[in-house]
Amino acid sequence: MVVVEMADGRRGRFDVRPYMISGFFRELENDAYFRQVRIFFHGIGWPNGQDLGPDTVAAELLEMEDSAV
Repeated sequence: MVVVEMADGRRGRFDVRPYMISGFFRELENDAYFRQVRIFFHGIGWPNGQDLGPDTVAAELLEMEDSAV
């Protein structure tokens, strides 16, 4: 899971696990590498080119209460 705050103020968790079945995202199984996630073109991305766009993140965002973030 990645905790995300969108530009429109929505906050929540984004579950990356469904994407990790793809060979391209398999490297994310390494916890140290996974923690290198950063903002990438308004979405999220990792150093070796794995990325998920803002539309994907927004569509699958599991919203949370403010106190839970």
